Amino acid sequence: MHLPDHIIYFVPDLAEATDYFESTWGVRPKFGGQHPGRGSHNALLSLGDSTYLEIIAPDPTQPTPPQPRSFGMDRLSKAKLVTWAVTSTDINQSIQNATGAGYDPGPAYDGARARSDGSMMNWKLTRRDEAITGDNPPGNWLIPFLIDWGNTPHPAKNNPTGCTLVSVRATHPEPEPVRHMLATLGVDCPVEKGDSVQLIATVDTPKGLLELK
Repeated sequence: MHLPDHIIYFVPDLAEATDYFESTWGVRPKFGGQHPGRGSHNALLSLGDSTYLEIIAPDPTQPTPPQPRSFGMDRLSKAKLVTWAVTSTDINQSIQNATGAGYDPGPAYDGARARSDGSMMNWKLTRRDEAITGDNPPGNWLIPFLIDWGNTPHPAKNNPTGCTLVSVRATHPEPEPVRHMLATLGVDCPVEKGDSVQLIATVDTPKGLLELK
């Protein structure tokens, strides 16, 4: 079973979002760093021992990247919970298992980000071609990607604490194919039939249970 690694919340402006989370959740996210060449930057907040919230936004200090920004963010103008990731300790085996069960999560790519102190974080993650071009992948971003941190310390260990991820659920007009893809990845996420495609996370915060969607 793959467990939630992090949930990804798009915002148009990172500084404004940091202030918002501090006032509404009672914990101030910590600036994470830049994604060099990808035109984005982020702030992070721990949601448990091995889970965290990534707040991601276009980075105005970087030039517009030649390729679309991740998670379709170039098409968004309002804050939204866009997708999520689950942890793998053997990403190649996880890819093989999912593919054999009928869903190809895409190949593993190397990822990197500069921390605010200048040090680098490195990881491997799966990404389908649609996520690179900006087109909606199967499941409309409800299907998590796999991430393997290798020797990099998990971000949940060194970011502001006080909040806990309670659950992740989703709605989709055609839930069965989405449920199947989640099952191939060994991911437990309820998917209900709904008029819209929506990912919903419930978080226990110092100011009570709150939802991101």
